[in-house]
Order: sequence, then structure tokens, then C-alpha cells
Amino acid sequence: MPNSMTGFSRQEHQDSWGTLSCEVRSVNHRYLEPSIRLPESLRSIEVPIRDRLRKQLQRGKVEVTIQLAVSHAQADGLGVNRELLNQLVQASSEVTTTLAARDLKTASIDPLKILQWPGLIEPQSVDTDAIEAAAMAIVEQSLDALIRHREREGQELKGQIEQRLTAINEYVDDVRQQMPEILQSQKDKLQQRVADMQVDVEEDRLAQEVAILANKADVDEELDRLLIHIDEVRHILNQKGPIGRRLDFMMQELNREANTLSSKAIHTDTTQAAVSLKVLIEQMREQIQNIE
Repeated sequence: MPNSMTGFSRQEHQDSWGTLSCEVRSVNHRYLEPSIRLPESLRSIEVPIRDRLRKQLQRGKVEVTIQLAVSHAQADGLGVNRELLNQLVQASSEVTTTLAARDLKTASIDPLKILQWPGLIEPQSVDTDAIEAAAMAIVEQSLDALIRHREREGQELKGQIEQRLTAINEYVDDVRQQMPEILQSQKDKLQQRVADMQVDVEEDRLAQEVAILANKADVDEELDRLLIHIDEVRHILNQKGPIGRRLDFMMQELNREANTLSSKAIHTDTTQAAVSLKVLIEQMREQIQNIE
């Protein structure tokens, strides 16, 4: 069954230590491209999150955003990451020295701006293990909700594609039914043209020209292949796992047959049917771009 690559989910968890929220968004992409945004205090769970995404999803650009708000009542205070602070002071000193050597203006370090640096301020006396466990749990919940969203949208896409497959099937049946009448009309036109020219043409020669015309206009093979491709698309739509690339390939094959049908058209009805087929195929192709 097809799954869409487009989806969204948001989950929230509250505990004595504070509040966690997780948002997961996904859009269509040729491959799986995860993007994870985490607080510095939860950076240790980035790899497990990536592993989870690879196991559950095959394609799509997926953004995971986790936000943590620690309760002040549970924290004994704020602490400074001294190692990071020393690195920032050292970097600032090097910049100041370089600017002074070039007779450029320098400015003193603004402590408030330093305190805004990500990861410099750390909450104290908070059970980080409990927060990490809760974060992984909320990621699982968000990912499950995202997958359900993608499944629902995938069913909608399947319905849209099946409607167009049915329409293509009807066009194929119409063209097949019209072909004997079209060929007879072309034969009558050829005979009338010969009669208007008032020349004698051997019956065998006329029959040969009619046979050549009929052979050039024969589209049975193209119509048969269109029906075969339609059945294959329906078969793929009912399979599990990623099917987007296979469906995209089938759209190329359907379009190839529609182009051949158009090139062989000897009547406006056939030409219009070929154009309509190409429009339907393009509409399906656009929908398939969102299927995993």
C-alpha cells in the first residue's frame, strides 16, 4: 500500500522536571534525508533518533525538532559549562589580539551575550537520564503519528491514481472500438479521391494502399501495452514497502505508449484521446512524486 512522503505530527510530555515537545515534519525527497534539532543537553540521543528514522522510513526529507523547558522548581540553579566558557574566552582573546595588531577597533566581551551561547548555561540537579528516556519515548510517539499521517495520505493518493487509471482504461476501450470505423472512413476517402481524379486504378493497387494505410494506423499493440501497464500499476499500488520509484518508471512507460498512439493517429478522435491520456499520465506522475 502506498505511503505519502508528506506528513506532520506533534507530541508533548510533561513531568516534574519540565516539558518536552517533539515535532516531526516530512516532505517528498528522492532519498531519506533526516534533519534533527535538539537542545545541547539531549545531543546524546541524536544517533538513536537517526537509527529509528532509517528503520521506519525509506524516503523523504524529515525534520525532527525537540524542545525542552526545565522547571525552575526542580532545578537548584543554573550552572556554567566552564570548558565551553574557556574556549569562548580564548577565541575572543585571539580575535582581539588580531584586530589590535591591525590597528582596528576592539570591544570588550559582553557577559550577557556570552551567556546566550548555546550550551553555556546548564540546569543543575536534573535527572538527565529520565529526560533522555522521555525524549526517546516522545520521538517514538511522534514518529508513529507521522507514519499514520503518511499512510492516510497515501490512501488518498492511491484513490486519485486509480481514478485516472480507470479513465485511461476507458479511453483505450473507446479508441479500440472506433478503429474499424476510422479505417473504413479512411478507405472510403481514398476511394473517393481516386474517383474525383477520374483515373483508372487497379483494384489490387487500391487494396495495397488501403493495407499500407491500415498498417500505419494499427495501434492494437500500443493499446494492449497500455492495458498491461495499467494492470501493473494497480499491482504495484497493492504492494507493501516503498513503491514510488517503480510507479514513476511505469509512468514513463505509459507516456511512451501514449506518444506512439499520438504519432500513429489518422483521425482527430484518436489524437484527442492520445492528448487526454498524456494529461492523465502527467497528473498521476505528479501525485506519485509524493509517494514513498
